Amino acid sequence: MSCLVKICGLTNVSDTMDAIELGADLLGFNFYPDSPRYLKPNDFKDIIDEIPFSIGKVGVFVNADPQLVIDIATEFNLDYLQFHGDESPEYCNQFSRPFIKAVRPQKESDLNGLEAFEAEFLLVDAHVQQAYGGTGITANWDLARHCKNLAPILLAGGLNPENIEMAIGAVKPNGVDVASGIEHSPREKDYRKMEEFIKKAKGAG
Repeated sequence: MSCLVKICGLTNVSDTMDAIELGADLLGFNFYPDSPRYLKPNDFKDIIDEIPFSIGKVGVFVNADPQLVIDIATEFNLDYLQFHGDESPEYCNQFSRPFIKAVRPQKESDLNGLEAFEAEFLLVDAHVQQAYGGTGITANWDLARHCKNLAPILLAGGLNPENIEMAIGAVKPNGVDVASGIEHSPREKDYRKMEEFIKKAKGAG
């Protein structure tokens, strides 16, 4: 089975349609107001109707009020919730919807307790002080391999067309997640980079 590819930080219809055309499996939309890729729920309405049912829609939240998560997930019928902050297992497990929990381990002891998350995937990202993803910094691939013992994983953190094959070969994740590595700017994807990334990820998986 080929590696799942999640294109994250989508902010407009054009990039979303390109990601679908090029073979993305999951599409990530960021509802964290402090993110440069923040998508207002009202703007998401222009995008949602264009997405086929076969493509997974992921809403990204960071330490959000639970009612906000419920409201957005229900209004847009999100397939997955992604919690990318400091959320506890109790917080994440309360929603009756599949979820992805982002983790940013620095050392092996940081993996202790992760089995309490009833997550569909653990998303292994780079640890950057005061940042919740989208930094372009490479994750710790050794620790990512250890996470595979706890749950299926999505590898994130500094992935791009140049290193994706090496990353998949080293970690053998269930899927990969990319945002900054295929962009012109934080709100605009680069079609050629996205095309190359997806092709290489699917070929290496």
